[in-house]
Amino acid sequence: MILRCTKKLLTVIGTQRLTKPTPEADPDDWYANLLWFNRRKCLLLTHSATLFTVFEADVTAADLRATGTLTTRLIQRELRDEQLPLDTFADTGARELVLATTADRQVLGCMNDLAFTCQHVIDGSGGLDHTDRMYLNRSLRRVISSARDYRPPIELVAKGWTAR
Repeated sequence: MILRCTKKLLTVIGTQRLTKPTPEADPDDWYANLLWFNRRKCLLLTHSATLFTVFEADVTAADLRATGTLTTRLIQRELRDEQLPLDTFADTGARELVLATTADRQVLGCMNDLAFTCQHVIDGSGGLDHTDRMYLNRSLRRVISSARDYRPPIELVAKGWTAR
């Protein structure tokens, strides 16, 4: 599994963990960004091809450094919540995690929009402590994007998207 990390996230987990040379971009890549809400670290994971997204609040630096375990656990948790097979994304947890820098500006732009959505939901809920995180995660996967032919990520995943 290739996890493409933003510069903000790499400052926490360390650039020395990056794979050299940088692997080519692939539709099965995952992107990760570090967000801050209410002075707390949050992680946003997004699948490149489908924009299937996972939001996790209150992550620690130690959690982030155990990147493979954390990302696998979060993705599988959200697949279970959506009642999707755990092998929906074949590479999740199947092999060693490869850390790389970001490669697709379109995915990063979509992630910025998703981060704005998170901010809006969190602010509307009265802060992170009052936010229904299951609702937030489910709503992120139902946002339509022109980058994916105006189809929500959950639809792309449920209809059997595959890059294999």
